[in-house]
Amino acid sequence: MIYYVYVLYSKKDGKLYIGQTEDIDRRVNAHNAGKVKSTKHRRPLILVHSEKYSTRTEAIERERELKSISARDFKRKLRQKASEI
Repeated sequence: MIYYVYVLYSKKDGKLYIGQTEDIDRRVNAHNAGKVKSTKHRRPLILVHSEKYSTRTEAIERERELKSISARDFKRKLRQKASEI
């Protein structure tokens, strides 16, 4: 099975959301349909980054890494790139 770490950009408030899933299309659609509590009021959301992993453990580790302060530059670059879309 393939697992994904993904980053969504909120066009409403300019913030990023980082998550992991087995089915990236279904999950992004759920976010944009308002079915995810944490992003319901931040729609519309666009997928700005995704990465594939062969195990859920690897995906969760990467998700934690991206959410950490040490990933600040990565997140700043994604935010800048997304705001230009």
